[in-house]
Amino acid sequence: MEKYVITLSRQFASLGRSIAEEVSRNLNISFYDRDIVEATAKRMGQPISTISKQEETNSSRFFKRKYPLGMGAANIQEEIFNVQTNIIQDLAERESCIIVGRCSNYVLEDHPNSFHIFIYAPYKERLKNCINILKMKPGVARKMLRDVDQARENYRLQYCKNTTTLYDGYDLMIDSSRFGVSKTAKIISNLIE
Repeated sequence: MEKYVITLSRQFASLGRSIAEEVSRNLNISFYDRDIVEATAKRMGQPISTISKQEETNSSRFFKRKYPLGMGAANIQEEIFNVQTNIIQDLAERESCIIVGRCSNYVLEDHPNSFHIFIYAPYKERLKNCINILKMKPGVARKMLRDVDQARENYRLQYCKNTTTLYDGYDLMIDSSRFGVSKTAKIISNLIE
């Protein structure tokens, strides 16, 4: 079978990562998410925690101290995005795989045999997932939903230049709250097969 790549973007607490892991098992393909952060840190010679903090925000104290006169966090964030873009492209060329987040749908928009998925869920369902599955207190859950949604939207707007709405650039959008993790993964796996 010819190589293919699935990109999976998701709203926070829509259980998209769990769905991606199950799709990966169903299709017997590699799954990449935090591995991309680790590879980025290695290529940049930085701690993983530094890359993680800087990835979707430009508020890292480390970079502000390291580049106080002009290199700046925005340039570091750009470098992180460029390194991650190269890693994502390398993975897509090397093997069939599923890649979670990091604007991979945009990075691979012209890649042959790519399929781009967005997992979402209503706010009420995502709040329940935060409280019941992620074990957050309700106030923390609401703050995380607001903050992560905003950070991901800012990141998308900064790097996905050809998109005008959150919904651009996907072949399939699916509400995970309607089907749950296993059935959503099965739907996606069957469609890919």
